[in-house]
Amino acid sequence: MNILTKYALSWIGLVALAIINGVIREKWYGQFMNELSAHQLSTVIGIALFGFFIWILTGVWRIESARQAYLIGATWLILTITFESLFGHYVMNHPWNKLLHDYNIFKGRVWIFVLIWTAIAPYLFYKIRS
Repeated sequence: MNILTKYALSWIGLVALAIINGVIREKWYGQFMNELSAHQLSTVIGIALFGFFIWILTGVWRIESARQAYLIGATWLILTITFESLFGHYVMNHPWNKLLHDYNIFKGRVWIFVLIWTAIAPYLFYKIRS
């Protein structure tokens, strides 16, 4: 199995971390904060969890080039947006405007930073490790 396939499959780990992060938000600190603050804190925690996971992955499966790092980040970004959109709309039955709500940075919604981090972290860790 080539390294790009390994990283594409490892995206499932990012999904698992995102679900765990969401459950912790809903069952624990989200009860003591307003929804926007809980969303923002959850975003910071998610970025940290993703960073830790990606750091481990880049130590186990060395990224060989900047191009490869960009491909991994782009793959994860596409998988994340596709999953969030299709699962959210067709399985969870959320309307499109609800799904797009978390992308509105002007209303304090910071989900976009998770997407940016997911896309650039492989390259940043590649540069740190090389």
